[in-house]
Amino acid sequence: MKPQVISFHYNLSDKAGKAIESSRKGEPLVCLEGAGQILPGLEAALSALKPGEKKIVKLAAVDAYGEHDSKLIVQVPKSQLPSSDGELKKGFQFQSETPEGHVQIFTVTAVTDNQVTLDGNHPLAGQDLTFDVEVTERRDATEEELQHGHAHGGDGHHHH
Repeated sequence: MKPQVISFHYNLSDKAGKAIESSRKGEPLVCLEGAGQILPGLEAALSALKPGEKKIVKLAAVDAYGEHDSKLIVQVPKSQLPSSDGELKKGFQFQSETPEGHVQIFTVTAVTDNQVTLDGNHPLAGQDLTFDVEVTERRDATEEELQHGHAHGGDGHHHH
């Protein structure tokens, strides 16, 4: 079986049922099976669905974006951070590269006169998530998509 390109709409909510994000107002999300573009538990559920089928997929935090890791919360002197007009506010996010070359997103959780507290956890870490998904289309991946490791949009031709 060739890997498939799956297009799907989703509503994402937390354990309490509060909406986090949704694709419903825009284009469906498009993913290439096996490329690691979406959470493995979500991909496994989508792989079993045909176009038009819907499913509620519940993922525990450990299967979603991981448990909240207190080791990823660090305090750094303000002077070590790139100044953005001196305006480092709670909730501000920026990217940093880890020594292994991964991009990590840090969220500012506290700011004092000379210290900034950064949280390197994924914003959804520690949360059980519910995806309400509907597959809109599926097709065999093209050779080019398989080589590139990602889907190329609805008609399979575009690189943005």
